[in-house]
Amino acid sequence: MTEPTVLEASNLVVRYPGHPPVTAVDDVSLDIRAGETVALVGESGSGKSSVARAVAGIEKSAAGSVRFDGEPVRALGVRRRPLALTGIQMVFQDPATSLNPRRRIGDQIADGVRTARARGAEGSRPEEWLERVGMDPAWTARFPHQFSGGQKQRIAIARALAARPRLLVADEPISALDASTQTSVAGLMRDLIAEVGAGMLFISHDLAVVHRIADRTVVMYGGRVMEQGATDQVWDAPRHPYTRSLLAAIPVPDGAGRIPAAPTAEDRAEWADTPPIG
Repeated sequence: MTEPTVLEASNLVVRYPGHPPVTAVDDVSLDIRAGETVALVGESGSGKSSVARAVAGIEKSAAGSVRFDGEPVRALGVRRRPLALTGIQMVFQDPATSLNPRRRIGDQIADGVRTARARGAEGSRPEEWLERVGMDPAWTARFPHQFSGGQKQRIAIARALAARPRLLVADEPISALDASTQTSVAGLMRDLIAEVGAGMLFISHDLAVVHRIADRTVVMYGGRVMEQGATDQVWDAPRHPYTRSLLAAIPVPDGAGRIPAAPTAEDRAEWADTPPIG
């Protein structure tokens, strides 16, 4: 049976004020089903985080629409998020800035539990969520400064998933972690969203990790989607020249220390001129 669609973003446009205004996202469309991980990849400045913020209702879109479980998602502004939209939870790049340093971690995870219960969803105890992310459940009384960066990110994930989201938006959630924990944290997120039946939008520039955890991959450049499709298909037979360039830049562990050549102006002109694929 086909899983329900939890997110539909159609012809999304995000602009930032300036002279002239800067278009960060230009006519982007994507969808995510329950239990599915969709990765958004591309170089810095390609518009990935702007898509994530618009999808989560943090950033106002200039055009297009975002629907979550069939309901429109609008930018928050000074309004409180409608209860139904608390089913969208976000994990940010730096857990140190997303956790309140003055509150015990058990209390912060409990915020998510209360959100789940307010929507009528099952709410597990904070200790259970700590255990699910591989941490000692007795640590609920500790404060964020008592944990490493990787542990803080696990706490942030526990807090987000304690709200029993239907959609988890993860914006570069592993880039601030050391290499030894990046893959394990990404894999943990993939396993837990499958457990709670959520979809996940996973934004990353680490293509090796994306290849391991994503069901589908959306490739962005210059605010536009260049290519999208099943992850194995994108990796094994990339059709857009920008996708091929990204994959060619993945380090090869052969001891040779090879560094891919920087893209030329001709390369970038070709990427921009080649129509989107997929």
